[in-house]
Amino acid sequence: MSALGHVAAGGGSAAQVKLEKPRKKWLPYLLLLPGGLWLIIFFAVPSVQLFATSLYDPNGSLEEGYAMTWQFGNYPDAVSAYLPQFGRSIGYAALTTLFSLLLGYPLAYAIALKSGRWKNILLICVIAPFFTTFLIRTLAWKVILSDNGTVVSVLNALHVPLPDGRLLATTPAVIAGLVYNFLPFMVLPLYASLEKLDPRLIEAAGDLYARPVARFTRVVLPLSMPGVVAGTLLTFIPAAGDYINAELLGTSRQYMIGNVIQSKFLKVGDYPAAAALSFTLMAAILVLVFVYVRRAGTDEVL
Repeated sequence: MSALGHVAAGGGSAAQVKLEKPRKKWLPYLLLLPGGLWLIIFFAVPSVQLFATSLYDPNGSLEEGYAMTWQFGNYPDAVSAYLPQFGRSIGYAALTTLFSLLLGYPLAYAIALKSGRWKNILLICVIAPFFTTFLIRTLAWKVILSDNGTVVSVLNALHVPLPDGRLLATTPAVIAGLVYNFLPFMVLPLYASLEKLDPRLIEAAGDLYARPVARFTRVVLPLSMPGVVAGTLLTFIPAAGDYINAELLGTSRQYMIGNVIQSKFLKVGDYPAAAALSFTLMAAILVLVFVYVRRAGTDEVL
């Protein structure tokens, strides 16, 4: 009976293993299902609809409706008409990314490797702006950079030349607002990358008589490149599509392609042109990101 019991027990465990294998096989897919559904419903489906809208008859309207005429000519017409705004968006986003990197890297380095017990407090200071809405933060910069504000008064007292004698409604004001609003997106990935850095590697470089600049370029920077790539992407992509900063801190001379898209959708009602501009911007950013990641040699970041 004992032997039969062991056989029965063994058979039961074997059957249990057979049942567990299919479960383990499908478990990863079940875990991916909620996120996959979210992406399909809120990204894939709207993207398809956006592409379809870009091919509608441009002579239609909201009152009369739009006919699907497969008007691929909407793309060259829209891009050629607003090419300066496209170039301005890419240029502003590139400058925003550059300044955010120059400001964010030392800050992230100090927090990750030099802050000690103040690390958590400094991280809270970095993310504190997110406690207020994007619009309120940009309006605050409008007050700070106003013609009667402290910043302009100090610069005038120091005889610093300003474009048109003011800061507000200028290109520097727009870029300053973009840098301020997107700087945390640069700092946090850099901090996450630098925080994993083993300080003994820097000490070893010093023991080998490497100067501080060599330690940074040969040890710290290469090991933090995943954070640099992630931070630049997280900064460049939303900055290229932003329109709030140009709307509140600039004039029509500083308008980006996001301002045109917003106006086409909500004011003019030219849905085909707005959709064509949106899809073109999305495709251009995807190409730039792909080329950048391949050139950076850090495909694993994505």
